[in-house]
Amino acid sequence: MNDENKRKEITYETKHTTFIKKRKIKWKNIIILIIGLISLTTLIYSSLNLFLWQDENKEIKKQLEVIEEVVEVEIIEDNTNTEIIEQPKEIEKSNPYWDYIKMDLINVDFTELKKINSDTVGWIQVNGTNINYPFVQTKNNDYYLTRSFDKSYNKAGWVFLDYRNNKDLSNKNNIIYAHSRLNNTMFGTLKKTLESKWQNNTNNHIVKISTETENSLWQVFSIYHIEETSDYIKTDFNNNEEFLNLTTKLINRSVYNFNTEINENDKILTLSTCYGKTERMVLHAKLIKREIK
Repeated sequence: MNDENKRKEITYETKHTTFIKKRKIKWKNIIILIIGLISLTTLIYSSLNLFLWQDENKEIKKQLEVIEEVVEVEIIEDNTNTEIIEQPKEIEKSNPYWDYIKMDLINVDFTELKKINSDTVGWIQVNGTNINYPFVQTKNNDYYLTRSFDKSYNKAGWVFLDYRNNKDLSNKNNIIYAHSRLNNTMFGTLKKTLESKWQNNTNNHIVKISTETENSLWQVFSIYHIEETSDYIKTDFNNNEEFLNLTTKLINRSVYNFNTEINENDKILTLSTCYGKTERMVLHAKLIKREIK
């Protein structure tokens, strides 16, 4: 090979190598650009979601301020209308049940609340949590997943009673739902019941409810989180055996032993919310005292 051919070959190889390098740099730049665009899009999307989340929280705060202005949650002592729910078995004197039934009930006048939202059916307090809200009910279980108390659109939703339940909570299983908000509104603090600090304080083992027809006290008997299931979302039962089979299952699921028995005449309360993306946080309680208004 003469010198001219050698020079041509070297020149070709140099150009070829340069072309390959340029092509690699070009693809590298394209990849960097794509990654940058994805990162920017993710940042914008996250920032938008954060803004919307904060805006939802502000609206909820406003709603709660309005509610606080128009209603008073009154603490009432037992009277001639107070009924202690009969227990079929004798309960040991050392059982905290005897302290539970001495606890005061709460009473709410719903007149002003119903002017804001005619769907209002009750008020719920869960000891040891931030849960202290009016709850509502409509014709389905979807509407209040994205509606605030005043029915304005809000992904924070509101606390609502299952549409299949009676407003006086006379079903065998009365189910109340709400979102689990990271700012601890709605049912965001229901997960506190899983903490030993909450469990070890027996004063926390009570849920208080006021409706237009009665005030009631419910004793907690089961708390747990579980992969999404609908087996506890049942308001009525074909027979007592079916009801007792479910309540036995719920007691066995509990992460804490409340030493509480359920009988065929009991009525129970179920609180259900999200726990992460695929699980549910659930609390169950049974009716132990009530006052007819």
